[in-house]
Amino acid sequence: MADDSNKVARKAADKQVQAREEAEVEESLKEESDSGFALSGEEHRDVAKKSPPRAAVLHEIVRRTGQEELKRSLSALAWSALAAGLTMGFSFVARGLLHRHMEGLPGAYLVEGFGYTFGFLAVIIARQQLFTENTLTAVLPVMTKPTLHNVQALLRLWGVVLAGNLLGTTVFAFGLLHLQQFDADTQRAFLELGSELMHNAPLAMFTKGVMAGWIIAMMVWMMAATERSRLAIIVLCTYVIALGGFTHIVVGSVEAMYMVFAGEALLPDAVLRFALPTLAGNVVGGSLIFALVSHAQVRSDGE
Repeated sequence: MADDSNKVARKAADKQVQAREEAEVEESLKEESDSGFALSGEEHRDVAKKSPPRAAVLHEIVRRTGQEELKRSLSALAWSALAAGLTMGFSFVARGLLHRHMEGLPGAYLVEGFGYTFGFLAVIIARQQLFTENTLTAVLPVMTKPTLHNVQALLRLWGVVLAGNLLGTTVFAFGLLHLQQFDADTQRAFLELGSELMHNAPLAMFTKGVMAGWIIAMMVWMMAATERSRLAIIVLCTYVIALGGFTHIVVGSVEAMYMVFAGEALLPDAVLRFALPTLAGNVVGGSLIFALVSHAQVRSDGE
């Protein structure tokens, strides 16, 4: 995720609405507030500054960020996506370590879920390309201007980022199993997490994937509204994904490929039972539900 692009987009969107806000302030000076109290010009400006940003402003911030991502070169996208896939493996590691050391303790499941957030924090703060973020960010420019060029740019970005993410998770899973970095008990904890994932039926993979995609899209939308609470937003949203056992195509790929390399699952099962249903669910939750509804809301407000 490109924080610099996000900041530029936020500043541009703020400037775009500043003139409108000033006009609204000047108009409001002519009238009393709904409470019956007359406010000074400075007080009206304080109200405007402390009001939450309109949905249209958030939409424009995310859209402009997505527009910048669509313009990035293939090599830049590919390397960033590969880095993100490798980094996301640490969500699996952190959760597995907590699972191993808290086994049998009361509330262990509630605590180990925090390990799941680690990879997301690292990827987003490092501004690496994560596929599920782009189910919202890169989709809004296409919904705003649905041209053939924009659709092609979206598919290009999705293809490169998804391939890079999955290559990174596959390499990470192979190294995690064969480099002998952890003892047998920890390796068993990793297998237990992978087994828990692979026990889901394809339909459950899909429906849980919808929830995960939806939550990630909400996370991106909320982060556009503030710079001060970004860490809390990332942790809270991804913790809910872990707590609900929702399926995420990138983190789940580390678990699934670990099971494959360990001989506990077949590659066709990892693809057909996990990857395809989860990918479809993430796209539906992020693009067809959250992005579409948010875009429709903004379009309706502007009419």
